[in-house]
Amino acid sequence: MTIAALVAQARERLIAGGVPPDEAPGDAEVLARHALGWDLTQYATGRRDTPPADFLAQYESLIARRLTREPVSQIVGHREFWGLDFEVTRDVLTPRPETELVVQAALDASPRDRPLVIVDVGTGSGCIAIALAAELPRARLIASDVSAAALAVARRNAARHGVSQRIAFLHSRLLNPETDVDLIVSNPPYIPAGDAASLAPEVREHEPHVALFGGTDGLDAYRALFTTNQSSFCAGTDGRLIVEVGYDQAARVRAIAEQRSWTFVRGYRDLQEVERVLVFKAKNR
Repeated sequence: MTIAALVAQARERLIAGGVPPDEAPGDAEVLARHALGWDLTQYATGRRDTPPADFLAQYESLIARRLTREPVSQIVGHREFWGLDFEVTRDVLTPRPETELVVQAALDASPRDRPLVIVDVGTGSGCIAIALAAELPRARLIASDVSAAALAVARRNAARHGVSQRIAFLHSRLLNPETDVDLIVSNPPYIPAGDAASLAPEVREHEPHVALFGGTDGLDAYRALFTTNQSSFCAGTDGRLIVEVGYDQAARVRAIAEQRSWTFVRGYRDLQEVERVLVFKAKNR
């Protein structure tokens, strides 16, 4: 039997086991490539071949893990974000495509003609901070997180991409308001605590709750961010704060920001035309 035939069988088993049909085909292929140690090109040219002798046992083990609804990113240990490869463990959220909008918004707000100090609040895997460090070679960054375990993952990712010397990792829930910065970015926990039961098992049972749940209404982190960071910006800067929000939270987050003397600048929409990233500036700027 060819590799492609085995992957097709695995896809059907995943669907029968409850993995969403839109995820199962990609999951079956990614796990096959992981077992083979192949990249996309190798898989495309070799998928019609008979697999190596040790492939089936390894592949069966990986598929069995996926059938428990363990995320593929944690099974293979990494996920691509902004064209970079990031280590992923149970201690951090899997980087998601919509979070790339935070990076894009930060780049749009960042002048390239001078050094910048950028803070990433709730850095997790470090994906936002590291992507910005890679794009802005003159920038220095502070990456904070309440989880020491998450910061350990972020440090390893920064070392992997050669930006460790420009990122300071801070074990803290929020930025110290006395820190002088040019830009603050954050993908905070924003899921309401009562929504836990409705989440996919991959999220509810395998990702860190401290990075997922933002209190009763999911908005606690935004209240804190917009309350504590008004005085954090360097003199002469525009004082931008950029946040990711849940799919139905944009209007409520804008209202929280307005109540705390922030001005809405612009929003960024995902591929489903949902406003997922919001840019604000301090009103005293």
